[in-house]
Amino acid sequence: MARIKYYYDTESCKYERVKVSTWDIILNALGFLSLSVMLSVGMFIVYNKYFKSPVVAQLEKENEELVYYYERLQDEMADASQMLTSLQERDDNVYRVIFEAEPIPSSIRNAGVGGTDRYKEVSEKGLEREDLLLEAYTKIDKLKKQMYIQTKSYDELIEMASNKEAFFASLPAIQPVSNKELKRFSSGFGYRTDPILKTRKMHWGVDFSAPKGTPIYTTGDGVVSRVHSSFGGYGKQIEIDHGYGYVTKYAHMSKFNVEKGQKVKRGECIGYVGDSGKSTAPHLHYEVSKDGKKINPVHFFYKDLNAAEYEEILRLAAIENQALGSY
Repeated sequence: MARIKYYYDTESCKYERVKVSTWDIILNALGFLSLSVMLSVGMFIVYNKYFKSPVVAQLEKENEELVYYYERLQDEMADASQMLTSLQERDDNVYRVIFEAEPIPSSIRNAGVGGTDRYKEVSEKGLEREDLLLEAYTKIDKLKKQMYIQTKSYDELIEMASNKEAFFASLPAIQPVSNKELKRFSSGFGYRTDPILKTRKMHWGVDFSAPKGTPIYTTGDGVVSRVHSSFGGYGKQIEIDHGYGYVTKYAHMSKFNVEKGQKVKRGECIGYVGDSGKSTAPHLHYEVSKDGKKINPVHFFYKDLNAAEYEEILRLAAIENQALGSY
């Protein structure tokens, strides 16, 4: 029950009852309601600031975890990019130098991944931090493209290595007869005395003196391109095409051990020493041609000689003596 209030009237010198109008009641009610609302809002703000609801707390925890893993992802992408850069530098400055190949232009390695609609699905969602997602997608796509280019480069390097292996196997890199003590080398490349004409003529190969029937070996992998016999000049002879512009000739043979068109491997016996053609003694005349030009064979005898033996061969080849055959 509401308390009745009185006030002292000085004119009547009596206590009069306080009369409350309807409007006063309404104003008092509104004031009370306003105060209640203000207190409620204040308490709500304070509560949400200092006392989070379970839902809000869970969402904030998830956001913190997402930020943490996003930063971890950024670090991982940075590490992957650094590793890829190292592989690219090694590719350009080591492997491609070895195989005499041009480095991949940076314009190709760093080309964009482009397309404005590439990430349309993400941008259309209206996410609050879509910039973070788009940045991550862009970095990942760039890494994927660079890695693809690098794998294609390695495919090319593997092919070049395979070709190099075939190239080195094809080079005429050994002596065509067994000559461990270097005593069979009798005449070198250059001007020599013709054994029949007794004049100074160009000797387009090297001579190895050896007993008739001594095995002759192909000096590199190749295909027998010519098997020919004549009574003069080179006599019984074989030519082998090694590819890459290299051709070797073996002359004054006594017997053939291969046929035209046959594939041969370095060190395979292709025939035997003789003295056919214009020969003054059993020996092998050996020539090397590169792109149709005859070159000094001794520069290729590195495969079966050590440094000292190679120096000795060079010394013997420089002696201007008499050749064992005439052409």
